[in-house]
Amino acid sequence: MKNKLSERDVCTKYITPAIKSAGWDINTQMREEVTFTNGRIIGQKGKFTRKKGKRADYILYYKPNIPLAIVEAKDMEHSVGSGMQQALEYADILDIPFVFSSNGKGFLFHDRTGNNETKEQELSLGQFPSPEQLWNLYRMAEQIEENEEDIITQEYYTDGSGKTPRYYQRVAINRTVEAVAKGKDRLLLVMATGTGKTYTAFQIIWRLWKSRTKKRILFLADRNILVDQAKSNDFKPFRGQMTKIKNRQVDKSYEIYLSLYQGITGAEEDKNIYKQFSPDFFDLVVIDECHRGSASEDSAWREILEYFSSATHIGLTATPKETKDVSNIHYFGDPIYTYSLKQGIEDGFLAPYRVIRYTLDKDVEGWRPVKGQRDRYGYEIEDRIYNQKDFDRKLIIDDRTKEIAKTVTKYLKNTDRFQKTIIFCANIDHAERMRQALVNENADMVAKNRKYVMRITGDDDEGKRELDNFIDPSNPYPVIAVTSKLMTTGVDAQTCKLIVLDSNINSMTEFKQIIGRGTRVNEEFNKYSFTIMDFRNVTRHFADPDYDGPPESIYEPNDGDPPTPPEDDPGNEGKGDLPGDDGFIPGGPGEPFTPGDNPDDKPSVYTVDNVQIKVLNERVQYIGDDGKLITESLKDYTKKTVQKEYASLDEFLQKWRDADRKEVIIEELLEQGILLDALQEEVGKDLDPFDLIAHVAFDQKPLTRKERAEGVKQKQDYFAKYGDKAKKVLEILLDKYADNGVENLESMEVLKLPDLQEEGSVLEIVKAFGGKKEYQQAVSELEDVIYQ
Repeated sequence: MKNKLSERDVCTKYITPAIKSAGWDINTQMREEVTFTNGRIIGQKGKFTRKKGKRADYILYYKPNIPLAIVEAKDMEHSVGSGMQQALEYADILDIPFVFSSNGKGFLFHDRTGNNETKEQELSLGQFPSPEQLWNLYRMAEQIEENEEDIITQEYYTDGSGKTPRYYQRVAINRTVEAVAKGKDRLLLVMATGTGKTYTAFQIIWRLWKSRTKKRILFLADRNILVDQAKSNDFKPFRGQMTKIKNRQVDKSYEIYLSLYQGITGAEEDKNIYKQFSPDFFDLVVIDECHRGSASEDSAWREILEYFSSATHIGLTATPKETKDVSNIHYFGDPIYTYSLKQGIEDGFLAPYRVIRYTLDKDVEGWRPVKGQRDRYGYEIEDRIYNQKDFDRKLIIDDRTKEIAKTVTKYLKNTDRFQKTIIFCANIDHAERMRQALVNENADMVAKNRKYVMRITGDDDEGKRELDNFIDPSNPYPVIAVTSKLMTTGVDAQTCKLIVLDSNINSMTEFKQIIGRGTRVNEEFNKYSFTIMDFRNVTRHFADPDYDGPPESIYEPNDGDPPTPPEDDPGNEGKGDLPGDDGFIPGGPGEPFTPGDNPDDKPSVYTVDNVQIKVLNERVQYIGDDGKLITESLKDYTKKTVQKEYASLDEFLQKWRDADRKEVIIEELLEQGILLDALQEEVGKDLDPFDLIAHVAFDQKPLTRKERAEGVKQKQDYFAKYGDKAKKVLEILLDKYADNGVENLESMEVLKLPDLQEEGSVLEIVKAFGGKKEYQQAVSELEDVIYQ
């Protein structure tokens, strides 16, 4: 009888009492069934669901911020160590040092610290270690001194709302605080955009400040919006002790200082406001977005770090900058923790994306003027072949901009014309022309509200004033933001669903930052994924091993002149929110050419009209289950994936027929990375998931849902055994299947739909079948007939 106990029974009767008896407070030090990821977002029929999140049976805490042990439980039919491999995987993710597996008869203990020569040993239920025993083991392994313990055990800030750091934020915070406690003074955290770097920084600062390890702290960023967002949101608990350095005013009575780099530095010595502080004034300097100017040895920003060299420096970035001339790692050391976009998507904290790549004819073939051809302003165009790199920088083809605006508008009309959209252009002039083209393509929407399309660039005060409205989820306008550099970073656009790339982006750092504008999830406003429309083959960066891999230092110190940032380094943008800081190339389109002017004068940019542009190809790509873009056709990808799970059509058929709920099989397919919605579009037929998979994976001739429904209706003998009301309900359910698929049949909620409510209440309908069990049996039989 004992062996028949379920896993939950084993936990309740044996594991929890053993933990309690060892001295753990089950109210404050033990948490059961801890789900620590949200589960990857997967879409189906315009709706979004999630894979199951990762869940630990028990996590044991020495203090709320210090998880010491993970316990994986199994029922008594399993061996004591059968849960160990899963527990070790979770412990690795969660950075937990001690691991236990149990079946209620005892524990298998695994020490990840390296303390003991014996990695694993079996313990009886009465031998489970106490909190102090595990903490002392951890202290010995990490060589934590007595004076370091108070710092490491200092708790997080909590406001009573129940908000605590996510698991990866906790790992980043704990590793950083522990390293600072041990005297390390240069630290780097790499966390993907949208994963809460500022909140993580706040908790690090809070714990170091609260323990009085660091008493005066400087938080540096290079965008006003980053500083203001931090001050009004995550850093709010510091009110009364916090100030923002502005108008070059310094008040030394505060403990937490927030500032723009460029707010305290200048080209002239008297503008270097930071020198009003003594070099040892700050104990800690936190550098947000440190991949930009601070990485370069000759930058004015780096001067601040060198001036406050006695302080601990913590760098935060989503995109560590590594070139032969610029290095974060050379300055900060290897990242103490990295949490990537790929991991964020897999965990369900970040939104997945799809890519639509467009190929334009002139981008492939290039464009060459006829002999003596002059541009719009009368300048003779230099005779050579102009290609994609030249467009909008050396040569403006207005029809190319119009074609892209038309393509983007068509996409919006086919999906959602109010989805927040950012279009990245080559420079300010290009952004303005794109704005004009979009206004003309969306004249109906602009007539309703002129802010439907706005150019938001560094030189346009009105556009910049609309930035807050664009990122505000509750404000519908602006819908389309056209920019070049200004919105690459520091824009918390939670509901951005479309990113359009029409700029030659060669910098991996800049590319990652741009993609980061779409990665946030906002469930309240139905933002679960985003789309990237690529007109310049920029998304080739996704295939680069460096895209989501660990950064490697390739910096080569220069004994001569100090290094300068590469030409395409977004660090050149570090001048901040200033006009002109947006990739604008001075000397754009000139005045109209007038005969008598010097015909040998050459403009920096030629503008040509009446050049026909065609979209040659459109290719849609999705993220596969491995986190990479699927490079093969969806049909081939699906066939390969399904055949790994089902060796034959018969095996798939058997699994489908045996399932009490077909929706379970559909969910399993989605979890295996089968993109049913996208596959449906590629196949181009209104197929049921069953027919879709049978057709694509096993080459079976498919039937549409309507064809299957009609086949059932012709079987009059099937309906004969039911009364009139029950028969009518089944006919309506069959129509629902034809319209929306089998998933809708299996929920009792379907009986609340208006056309079924006409047949009576849910109770009355169920009674027509003889009861709930009989109704569900009838639905199951209906499914069997559908798939015969």
